[in-house]
Amino acid sequence: MSKNKKASKQKETLLKVLKYIKLYRFLMGLTILMAVISVVLTLYLPILTGKAVDWLIYIANPSVLDADSPWPALFSILKKMGVVILFTALSQWIMNICNNKIVYNVIQDIRKRAFRRLEELPLKYLDAHSHGDIVSRVVADVDQFADGLLIGFTQLFTGVITILGTLGFMLSVNIGITVVVVVITPVSLFVASFIASRTYSMFKLQSETRGEQTSLINEMIGNQKVVQSFNREAQTLEQFDEINGRLEKYSLRAIFFSSLTNPCTRFVNSLVYTGVGLTGALAALRGGLSVGQLTCFLSYANQYTKPFNEISGVITELQNALACAARIFELIEQEPQIPDRADAVVLKNVAGKVNLSDVSFSYTPDKKLIENLNLNVKPGQRIAIVGPTGCGKTTIINLLMRFYDVDGGSISVDGSNIKDITRKSLRTSYGMVLQDTWLKRGTIRDNIIVGKPDATDQEIIAAAKASHAHSFIKRLPNGYDTVIGEDGGSLSGGQKQLLCITRVMLSLPPMLILDEATSSIDTRTEIRIQKAFSTMMEGRTSFIVAHRLSTIQNADVILVMKDGHIIEQGNHEELIAKNGFYAKLYNSQFAIA
Repeated sequence: MSKNKKASKQKETLLKVLKYIKLYRFLMGLTILMAVISVVLTLYLPILTGKAVDWLIYIANPSVLDADSPWPALFSILKKMGVVILFTALSQWIMNICNNKIVYNVIQDIRKRAFRRLEELPLKYLDAHSHGDIVSRVVADVDQFADGLLIGFTQLFTGVITILGTLGFMLSVNIGITVVVVVITPVSLFVASFIASRTYSMFKLQSETRGEQTSLINEMIGNQKVVQSFNREAQTLEQFDEINGRLEKYSLRAIFFSSLTNPCTRFVNSLVYTGVGLTGALAALRGGLSVGQLTCFLSYANQYTKPFNEISGVITELQNALACAARIFELIEQEPQIPDRADAVVLKNVAGKVNLSDVSFSYTPDKKLIENLNLNVKPGQRIAIVGPTGCGKTTIINLLMRFYDVDGGSISVDGSNIKDITRKSLRTSYGMVLQDTWLKRGTIRDNIIVGKPDATDQEIIAAAKASHAHSFIKRLPNGYDTVIGEDGGSLSGGQKQLLCITRVMLSLPPMLILDEATSSIDTRTEIRIQKAFSTMMEGRTSFIVAHRLSTIQNADVILVMKDGHIIEQGNHEELIAKNGFYAKLYNSQFAIA
């Protein structure tokens, strides 16, 4: 990426951040006001210190003293200094509170919007991107951004106002020495610019690589059994070492350039202090300055250069923060799924008539999957979909639920095109049990009532008994109130699946989708589950995806798919009699050795 593009992207990201900050104008105004008060009082303190020094010199040399007694004047200065210090501390405290509120409100808004966008993104985005990278953006990058923004607010305003205020106070005391300070200032600006231009790209690469590392770690933790069973530990470690090596390289480069900040700015500080000290000493010898005023100027020299040191460090942190913010905004600005039409129909009293007309769909344009698929499903029919892996069985389910939109043709429910139906009412009309289970952290009861939060205990127990989950639930330490961890905790795969089946049995929607719903259940339990499914499917349109053909022999219609097309259609007996592709599949599963 060219320098101009980098600068443009940085500016664009900064403007986006400022839009969020604008929502908290009052706090921003209060922050700036407190920063001004704090700086003015801080700059007024050296003047009082200089006067106190002059009075101490007069006390040491009474012969040059015109006043009768210097002590009242000295005590008056000390009182003023005490008041100034008190109000300075108070203003800085209020400013820090405001800064914290602004930063964490902004972070909350960004993280909330990022999470909301995750729920709005089409399934194809989540399928195409590493989950670890997405997690890294929402969690790690937002935290990094928060740290940088907080440092920026805490030090940036104060630093800029201090520089301007110090120059104003110095001009009021001695113009010549102030000119010396101003002449040396461009050196600080050059140093800050040099460091800033070289840190952003390194911090950006660091953030991206950290996301890649998070993704790999998530994958390894979730699939450790597979890794160990295939003895892939060495290859996985090698992959981790490669990513970690790149992260080390980018981090070291970012740290190197950012570490230049302190020594470079301290060198500039020394130049300013030396310049003020020499010119001030000469002025004092000529009688142009008092010793107290020289003390005041030396204090201003420190105060003037300190913000440059802080701002340089702030710029480094802001570079990192903006790099992280760019990744967050990239997620937030992803195109969401097509919203429901304003006049979208809400499905009510669903009969379960489903029609697929000339449906075409592919995940990638260059690889066709489903072409010209036609299917008419009558209310209450049980439709089984079978075929080899990759033929499009699960894809049909995704299209029915409108997780993906068709490329061509149409799908209708009860005569209404699903594109004209609200997604919520469409998906509520289906009860779905997938091969991959999903359970949340909470009690067994919490996981069962996902689709029907107001269910009574009697309804929950009845559903659990129907799914044959009640017996194992009662054996748990606290029964239905047993707390399980994320993704089911220590429950077996079959137990997790039974809970998911119970969840659907409780809500009993007008249509059902069973995608390898009994894949994790033993044969004995499967027989009982099939009986429960038969009861549940009575009068309900059902779509059953299965590899084990023994589970779909009672289906009203069996669709045999191959390469995205329905090649055979009929009930079990009819398809066996045809002695075609289905018969071969069936016989291969029940072949006698």
